[in-house]
Amino acid sequence: MTVKQRLPYYLIGLFFGIVMVVFFLDKKSAEFDYLPNSRVLKSIRRKPQVFSSQALQVLNSNKIDSLSINQILKNGNVDIWNKIKLDSCFQYNIKGRDSLKNIMLTVKRCDSFAFIEKIIIE
Repeated sequence: MTVKQRLPYYLIGLFFGIVMVVFFLDKKSAEFDYLPNSRVLKSIRRKPQVFSSQALQVLNSNKIDSLSINQILKNGNVDIWNKIKLDSCFQYNIKGRDSLKNIMLTVKRCDSFAFIEKIIIE
């Protein structure tokens, strides 16, 4: 068989292979978090979140709901280059996107929990 005769078989097999992989990974709800921003946000979301009294006060006084905080922790921009290493924690500044771009969180990511220390509204 020549290359021209093999090419349609290859393309058909490639197509069905891609459809099968997409079908199985969609059922598993697989996430591909390889970039540093995504990895930090995912690790913060997976830990129990504890709010400081200052953060709770800002939430209550500005009528910000927990859905907005969760949206920032899912799609926010993490300032990776200015992280601060504390005892067993790292401190990150996370800025919201789109309609939440005026909100910035200061989060300490520890081994067993995520401590939301400050909420700054610009």
